[in-house]
Amino acid sequence: MEKLLKIMKALRDPENGCPWDLEQNFSTIAPYTIEEAYEVADAIEQNDMKALKSELGDLLFQVVFHAQMATEAQHFDFHDVVNAVVEKMIVRHPHVFQPDAPKLTAQEQTRAWEKHKSKHKESVLDGIAKNLPELLKAVKLTKYAAVTGFDWPDVSYVFDKLNEETNELKEAIIEADKNHIEEELGDLLFVVANIARHLSVDPSSALRKANQKFERRFRQVEKIARANEPEKQNFDLEALDELWNQVKAEHK
Repeated sequence: MEKLLKIMKALRDPENGCPWDLEQNFSTIAPYTIEEAYEVADAIEQNDMKALKSELGDLLFQVVFHAQMATEAQHFDFHDVVNAVVEKMIVRHPHVFQPDAPKLTAQEQTRAWEKHKSKHKESVLDGIAKNLPELLKAVKLTKYAAVTGFDWPDVSYVFDKLNEETNELKEAIIEADKNHIEEELGDLLFVVANIARHLSVDPSSALRKANQKFERRFRQVEKIARANEPEKQNFDLEALDELWNQVKAEHK
């Protein structure tokens, strides 16, 4: 770890450092941090442990990069980051680090932590990052609101809300009001994210897998269609739909 910190410091050395690294700041590095986190998730999804080892290293380097810039600005250093997370983990897990604390299930521990955090906020929604991907933010908003009791008892109630929002979107489409359509579509997506939360499913991961499935199937449909009629660029929907069902059945 100390070697990595020394490498980062050398890269940011004003006289002998790397010109690209010296030009960076928190804002320019943030997109790379997000990208590395997604690459970690991708390696996990692919069950590629070799890639995961590499991607975790890249993500760690992002933490070191931010810490070095913070050190230069005299805000904090890497050791402060480590100490802060150590303290946070101990506070979050009294059932592990305090022998006399009651043992909790994973769900009970999560609820207890959310309640603990809410005591130090004006609103339970404070602290949700504004730049989160919107699907993830929708899950976070409903999860945090649930701490106050603002939640449906089970997922069946959310499906009722889904039907309600679907009907409202259909009405907006009939009205042909673009702003109203956008609003109702947003409401519908928000409810879908809430369904994912009730089912303990990551909606971003579910959508990513759906995208991958669609791409895999459509590429095969396209390949068959072009092989059958090499001169055509556009195909009849009925023919493509038949091929789609064929490919879908083969994949199953």
